[in-house]
Amino acid sequence: MRAVEVTRFGGPEVLRTAQVEPPSPISTEVMVRVLAASVNPVDCKTRRGTGVSRWVGPPPFIAGWDVAGVVESMGYGVTRFAVGDLVYGMPRFPRAAGAYAEYVTAPSRQLALAPRTASHIEAAALPLAALTAWQSLIEAARVTSGSTVLVHGMSGGVGHVAVQLARAQGAAVLMTNRNTREALSARDFDVALDLVGGDDTRSLLDTLHEGGLLLAVADGASDEVKAEASERGVRVLEPLVEPDGHALQEIAALVDSGAVKVMIDEVYPLEQAAAAHERLERGGVRGKLVLEVNRR
Repeated sequence: MRAVEVTRFGGPEVLRTAQVEPPSPISTEVMVRVLAASVNPVDCKTRRGTGVSRWVGPPPFIAGWDVAGVVESMGYGVTRFAVGDLVYGMPRFPRAAGAYAEYVTAPSRQLALAPRTASHIEAAALPLAALTAWQSLIEAARVTSGSTVLVHGMSGGVGHVAVQLARAQGAAVLMTNRNTREALSARDFDVALDLVGGDDTRSLLDTLHEGGLLLAVADGASDEVKAEASERGVRVLEPLVEPDGHALQEIAALVDSGAVKVMIDEVYPLEQAAAAHERLERGGVRGKLVLEVNRR
């Protein structure tokens, strides 16, 4: 099968399209014929030898996590799906999933049926971004009607989905980006979701009331930020997304209801994965970049 491998740690040029043996599902796993895979910042970080490279292991390895595709076969014990189902997910994270390939295998309960109203391109763009937002806002912060939420980094993959998820819960949302740091003078928020990192993480403490919650997703929080937060009575969490087929079912329902829509910036063929990485690292991407692997 065709797959895009990280041949060594480095820039986009280390990505190479290769012919490799397809995987085989073991018990409780499904084999998925990949239609599309999306490109996330963690893909680029891991390619460089940072990100979750410690868990993926040394090169060569097949890049990527987000997938949407058709169930091709199933191992013993799988009850959730049937051959031919369109599914989506981000399996195995933070271990290697091998999403930039024509086939992947995954534990069945780390996948879900794709939204009925979404294309395979849109479905592939959702899992990591939507699960990060869901696990941060809905599960960790328990955002509900009446909550006030600041989403810093609103235009990226996670940000634009996070805004929609918070609003679907009835929360009041302020959206900011790197170029709107003056908006960080706003105060008295219940929750601040940091998708930018750097110096902005410290600035977000000023937006929260006592008892508020800072979700430091982008870069985590330094010891200094944590210490200052403690003095102010602000909680700090550093979420790292996990595979979750049940949450993906909930997200699919929100997509089908019209409450959540993923934004696609650009679609590339699998063989142009390096160009997609270059584009993401240049910045300015609004929404998601997706690799189309196979036609349905």
